Amino acid sequence: MTLTSAITTGRPGHDHGLVAGRRFDWGQPFVYLIALVISALAIGPVLYVIIGGFRTTGDLNANPAGLPDPWVFQNYATVLGSQRFWGNVLASMILAFATTAGVVILGIMAAFVIARYHFKGRQALYTLFTAGLMFPLTVAALPLTLMLRTIGLNGTYLGVIIPSIAFALPTTIIILVPFLRAIPDELEEAAAIDGTSRIGFFWRILLPLAKPGLVTVGVLAFVGSWNGYLLPLLVISTGTLPQDLWPLPLGVTQFSTQYSQDTGAVLAYTSLAMIPALVFFLAAEKYIVGGLQGAVKG
Repeated sequence: MTLTSAITTGRPGHDHGLVAGRRFDWGQPFVYLIALVISALAIGPVLYVIIGGFRTTGDLNANPAGLPDPWVFQNYATVLGSQRFWGNVLASMILAFATTAGVVILGIMAAFVIARYHFKGRQALYTLFTAGLMFPLTVAALPLTLMLRTIGLNGTYLGVIIPSIAFALPTTIIILVPFLRAIPDELEEAAAIDGTSRIGFFWRILLPLAKPGLVTVGVLAFVGSWNGYLLPLLVISTGTLPQDLWPLPLGVTQFSTQYSQDTGAVLAYTSLAMIPALVFFLAAEKYIVGGLQGAVKG
């Protein structure tokens, strides 16, 4: 009876200790310390901006690192009640969703050809897309602006969307091509035996399997477009669009200039401007991890 009790009571406790030991491995405190420091450096500025929006300018000047005393909600109410803010949000949503759709559609089509078709120059084409990572927007700023003026796209949303898609495609191709190559050829062969064409295989089999990779490149394109500043500055701010229809990065700049004496309101505007991108990123975080893992394995 004693042995049975020992088996039934001692062993679960022992297993619990093993599980707990695996879950809380304090054998590497330095790793946890580094992770906490990096997390604090990443989250700290975001929290400072959000909390700073609840403070008055005098409170911020008196104690920049302190908590709101008192908590002021008027800053956020002022921003949310501003017609310009919602116009900026609408403009950013148009640019971000259009850019994301273009990047995902064109990226998956190009990656499918490079990954699943065999033709002369395929590797050279993939290398060309890879080289696009070394061509930053700052280098192309002047010729791009002149070209957009020549074709009549300066000062329009389309003049921002098309270049944004072009500059996002290299990263998209690099992520999707290894991901699509990792899909077994046996699936395509079985689909061909069943009478499915390559286009049918693309729509019915490959796209569902490539969902993590598509979500990954889509989120990266969305966040990149939402936070883009230089391209809208070159294209939109030099056109005839009213400031109420400028995207949020430009709107933040204009709001900061107009309310330069009201630091709390500027912080409130900035925090509200970055919330949609944060929500979108966090909602698709698990798909991003899966997509990047698939690209690495491929």
